[in-house]
Amino acid sequence: MSFRTVLITQKAKLSYKDNFMVISGEEMKMIHLSEINIIIIESNMVQISAYLLNQIIKNKIKLIICDEKHNPIAEMVAYFSNFNTSKKAIGQANWEEDMKQTVWTAIVANKIKNQANLLKSIGNERFMLLLNYLQEIELNDVTNREGHSAKVYFNSLFGTDFNRDKICDINMALDYGYTILLSTFNRAISSLGYINQLGLNHKNEYNFFNLGCDLMEPFRVVIDEFVYNNQDRVFDSEYKKDLVQLLNKNINYCNKNMLLINAINIFVLNALRAVDENNISEYKQYEYEI
Repeated sequence: MSFRTVLITQKAKLSYKDNFMVISGEEMKMIHLSEINIIIIESNMVQISAYLLNQIIKNKIKLIICDEKHNPIAEMVAYFSNFNTSKKAIGQANWEEDMKQTVWTAIVANKIKNQANLLKSIGNERFMLLLNYLQEIELNDVTNREGHSAKVYFNSLFGTDFNRDKICDINMALDYGYTILLSTFNRAISSLGYINQLGLNHKNEYNFFNLGCDLMEPFRVVIDEFVYNNQDRVFDSEYKKDLVQLLNKNINYCNKNMLLINAINIFVLNALRAVDENNISEYKQYEYEI
């Protein structure tokens, strides 16, 4: 099972040889493709061979490209990633609306519960307010308990003057971490043959990853916790590396200790099975541990 996230930050040439990715820069490195889960190209002075790109796709490795400011701007998505993609797409297009709303409600509840648990773990008593919001959730979150919880949550973590539109190191770190998280969900969804544009709740016609944006919500807390504990740091290349390495963080999911990246794969499988089979019991929540 692939587990490595490769971050390319310097001028280099990437090529393929005998199932290895060859990184030719100041020194040469070789990494077996079977070990790689995600490749992030942060430098604009990187050359990559077409043959390697082809092998990256065949090995279902996620490739993320960064802009001149070193922020993720795009990712490579294969046309065909599962043997029965057409069957999955037809089933997905015919998902029952009630079931989509039921699973989305479970996701929102899961997210708010994790936010409350994080606040409780740092000794912030406003976690009780989030638990109250949790009790007030209605089907499809029509009263927007998610939005109300988010305001209380971020103000509790980063102060009453903080907002998500503010240009600051905290928001840059959150955005970068969320992008890495979303990319991991996108990879899991694609590998199972589902169409990422067709979401449960997200329906933005300009968003290529509506389904990924839906499913990632309960896991945002992993990024939030790390940024909270590092909120005095400058958002630099070392900070980015630390955020990427969170994918190898050990967490508990379904009563088993596993890497975050593996938990995401299983979570996606469970959540999509719940919608496919019209059975909410198949949804297995990820609970942030206090």
